[in-house]
Amino acid sequence: MRRDLRLADNRALLSALEQAASTDRVAIAFIFDQNILERLEHPSDRRVAFLHRELHAISERLKSFGGQLLIGYGDPQTVWNEWMDTWHVQGMSLASVHVGRDYEPYAQERDRAMADFFASRNVTFKGVKDSVILEKNEVTKDDGKPYTVFTPYSRKWHKILSAMDYAEAPSLEQAQSAAWLAVTDAEVPSLAEMGFEACPELDELVPPRNIQTEVLDAYGAKRDYPAILGTSRLSLHLRFGTIGIRQALRAGLQHSEKWTTELIWRDFYQMIIYHFPHSVKGSFRPAYDAIPWDNNETYFAAWCAGKTGYPLVDAGMRELNATGFMHNRVRMVVASFLCKHLLTDWRWGERYFAAKLLDFDLASNVGGWQWASGSGCDAAPYFRVFNPTSQLEKFDKELRYVRKWVPEYGTSAYPDPIVDHKTARQRAIDTYQSVLKPSA
Repeated sequence: MRRDLRLADNRALLSALEQAASTDRVAIAFIFDQNILERLEHPSDRRVAFLHRELHAISERLKSFGGQLLIGYGDPQTVWNEWMDTWHVQGMSLASVHVGRDYEPYAQERDRAMADFFASRNVTFKGVKDSVILEKNEVTKDDGKPYTVFTPYSRKWHKILSAMDYAEAPSLEQAQSAAWLAVTDAEVPSLAEMGFEACPELDELVPPRNIQTEVLDAYGAKRDYPAILGTSRLSLHLRFGTIGIRQALRAGLQHSEKWTTELIWRDFYQMIIYHFPHSVKGSFRPAYDAIPWDNNETYFAAWCAGKTGYPLVDAGMRELNATGFMHNRVRMVVASFLCKHLLTDWRWGERYFAAKLLDFDLASNVGGWQWASGSGCDAAPYFRVFNPTSQLEKFDKELRYVRKWVPEYGTSAYPDPIVDHKTARQRAIDTYQSVLKPSA
């Protein structure tokens, strides 16, 4: 398991079960990859606590089938070496490993190394499509090249989509009858052993994983208003695979074209990061790397803390800091504000979101930030600068969202705007134009 923390419609699990001979035993494993965890800034990272909790739940479910979840911690090759040595002593050998594919640069590098590692030990290493509907080279231009603009990609996506791409998987009855590997005295690493802390408020922060069809039915009309439950709040579960993307698409096709389009954006960004891994650290459009960002640390700190003097921006940042979530409309506003009003490098904001978002997904996060800055493959024009005041009037006119997160708004305790919108907007346009050709 990697991005697929569920037993239902888990394509890697189904692949293993289909390949297993009558004498084979099947195990499910998860490795807390030390190479990833060491990059996390805070021991209180809620995502690690969420993963830990979900894995315990899966372990309990497996025990009812007669199996047990293997959980390792460390470098993946080191963990696999230890497991394989243990099985060898017990007279067992590893035949095959099945995983859901991951398209991020580090994951690609890791999996190439793991493929070589397993090949040297005569172990089959098989990747299957699980976390997206259509992947990598399935949606391409007629010449076979990847799309870099969403709208034609979306049209082609719809054209080639078949019912098999989102068909419901076999039930777990097949898994229940499998010959599970019996593991005795398997030690599950605690959060503390890995250098992390429990999250007492996790139950309050994690949204339900059920698809609320009444929300999808009204999604097109209500999705832009942060004060109401107008979005599915399923991004966390789609990110970690605690619900399956095919289940989500079946609901989308039935209840909401707009929501289905958001799922297509997920596929698009995963395809982009696979084909254009440079976009993780640099602008998709290299010309935008020449923008002379101001990168004022005082302004950036005010943005992070939700104290810019622009209430919709501040409400969004405070919601993010408190809950690990931010409404999508507000994400666009705060990202545009940082890049355009404050002329701060989009990578600063991308890293901050990466540290705070419960639903952080590298491909979507990078894609969204480059969209806001104008540097991405399918970006808002550089001269489009969201007006945070008009956005507030349009999408939170009664100030319900702002009052919840910025209670001092309208009092002397609330700061004045750190920049003037009209002046900042013109500065951003002038700065972009100073380095970009009109066709950029």
